[in-house]
Amino acid sequence: MQVNWGPVVTAMVTPFNENLEVNYDAAQALAELLVQTGSTGLVVSGTTGESPTLTHEEKVTLFRKVKEAVGNRAAVLAGTSTYDTEESVRLSQEAERAGVDGLLLVAPYYNRPSQEGLYQHFKTIAHAVDLPVMIYNIPGRTGVNVEPTTLLRLAEITNVVAVKEASGNLNQMSEICAGAPDGFLVYSGDDSLTLPLLAVGGVGVVSVASHVVGRDIRRMCEAFFAGKVQEATKLHHRMLPLFKALFCTTNPVPVKAALNMLGANVGGVRLPLVEANDREKEIVRKALRDYGLLQ
Repeated sequence: MQVNWGPVVTAMVTPFNENLEVNYDAAQALAELLVQTGSTGLVVSGTTGESPTLTHEEKVTLFRKVKEAVGNRAAVLAGTSTYDTEESVRLSQEAERAGVDGLLLVAPYYNRPSQEGLYQHFKTIAHAVDLPVMIYNIPGRTGVNVEPTTLLRLAEITNVVAVKEASGNLNQMSEICAGAPDGFLVYSGDDSLTLPLLAVGGVGVVSVASHVVGRDIRRMCEAFFAGKVQEATKLHHRMLPLFKALFCTTNPVPVKAALNMLGANVGGVRLPLVEANDREKEIVRKALRDYGLLQ
């Protein structure tokens, strides 16, 4: 199974209203904005979408509403993996019925399975659906690393077609790119490592910063693929301070602050996250201002 999700897949925030209820209208409006500003795909209910604090019903409704909003103009990937394989299968099957284009499956967090446990978890979910699957490796959040040998073993499963690599280890990413089967897609899970990953065989990024600079991230990727490496490097350097500012505290707190400053009105965050404090807001505001996004 081969797919083309394009170079810029945005890990979409979940908008809330003043009562911290999911604002589905705002989610559809944000999805439309992202497609218009460079996103070739959207992840709904990933970590950036505050998946740990969304209910099962909220997630399924979000999958359906976002897919309705973007149609076939961008791929919609549903974040459906938890630390419970059985529940992950159930949510993945409901996501498939909701009409999404693929699944994003994060490594089980907190219970820290072995490499064999990771393999069996992902394999069980993948075999339960007909959708293409992107594995999400982010050991800083989950407490466990999906090692290259495990990932490449998973890549042999027909519908496991991609990985979002957020280990921060470029050697590990290189090893995956070198050993992956033809057509397997390796995405950066860190905005700041997108260009280095492209240089060793990656195809793009599952991005947070694309909420605000999606066009430039896409331009950077397209410039690199066109052989215009110096142009891509200049874009990377220009965006780097913004990438750093958007992770000045726990994601998605800074990017939600940025979107609210820019008038997108995505609301606050649910506990145990708290909104950006004054220092953090000033870091974000300065980065937006320096980039020319905010007067």
